[in-house]
Amino acid sequence: MKTQKYRFLLLVIVGMAFSAQLIAQPKINVKEQFALAEKQYALMLKTHPDTDKTPQSVNPDGTLRDMPTEWWCSGFFGGSLWKLYEYTRKPEWKDAAHLWTMAVQKEQYNTGTHDLGFMVYIPFGTGFRLTKNPVYKKAMLNGAESLSTRFDPKRGVIKSWNDFRGHKYPVIIDNLMNLDFLFWATRETGNKKYHDIAVTHANSTIKNHFRPDNSSYHVLLYGPDGTVEGRKTAQGAADESAWARGQAWSLYGYTSIYRDTRDKKYLDQAIKIADFYINHPNLPADKVPYWDFNAPKIPNEERDASAAAITSSGLFELAGYVDASRKKQYTNAAIKMLESLSSPQYRAKLGENNNFLLKHSTGHKPGNSEIDVPLIYADYYYLEALMRYDGLRPRQ
Repeated sequence: MKTQKYRFLLLVIVGMAFSAQLIAQPKINVKEQFALAEKQYALMLKTHPDTDKTPQSVNPDGTLRDMPTEWWCSGFFGGSLWKLYEYTRKPEWKDAAHLWTMAVQKEQYNTGTHDLGFMVYIPFGTGFRLTKNPVYKKAMLNGAESLSTRFDPKRGVIKSWNDFRGHKYPVIIDNLMNLDFLFWATRETGNKKYHDIAVTHANSTIKNHFRPDNSSYHVLLYGPDGTVEGRKTAQGAADESAWARGQAWSLYGYTSIYRDTRDKKYLDQAIKIADFYINHPNLPADKVPYWDFNAPKIPNEERDASAAAITSSGLFELAGYVDASRKKQYTNAAIKMLESLSSPQYRAKLGENNNFLLKHSTGHKPGNSEIDVPLIYADYYYLEALMRYDGLRPRQ
């Protein structure tokens, strides 16, 4: 009897030890991924001795594609450098991040774009969170004011582009990614104007931008009286298709809006989007989506690693706000996406891919632009997802 009891206890102890070993073994080695990223971005810095243009992607002939600071992605390189500093705390990354943050300083006064959340808040916001440099705060306050000028109370939304096929008030789903910037501005200044603009835009987007299946349109065309005159796409496969990165922006966007407001309707919206995304029958087994969920030639369509990186990062945060069942579901999906992105299929080797971290993103296939290439914002959200997976959960 004692022998059986000891055997049972031994099996329990061995089982517990085995389970503990499984838990202790990370599915993704974050330390190794950041070590590789450091080497890749050190090479990237060497190929960019001047800060007049920021790394963006790769041209069709394989050469590096850089863009001026007024380009909507100009803040992501500085933001990624801040992620390297946040993880490693090495002063050289802090210096590099400061240099490339200040490279986009003039964009704080840019009232001709809605993308100031990407261009200003990502590099300056991350830098300010980590260093409290007052120069960064001043730039963000100016940037938030510039962004607020694009809001029209009658329409209840922030104008995105200045023109879309002759329409003068287009609003794209990506615009949700700017709202965290405005919420920050109210917290810093006490001026409720920025908060109210963000909430009004978020509410109008819930009302007008989503289909019954909880997928989103890409572009809405607002008339002078605030009515929606059309629902279109620019970068998706069709007006009624679900452009993958658009779904990623909306999932991430409403998750951050919930964080900023704690209003449950935004959490409910994020959950609806997440469930649409991760349960879609056209989502591949590796959880890296085709560039559009309804692209006509699936499975012979390009993937979009950038959409997977954004979604993975967003799901890690969303998992912290939901019940246990969804927490497990969202966390597992986020980990699977991150595992895939960290595999040789998507993760570039040192010295390849023009020193970008991820391969196989798609920027604008209908425009025959940035198809199956690296994209700077894919790298940024990949690093953020790695840090959230590692339990750091950075906040801007």
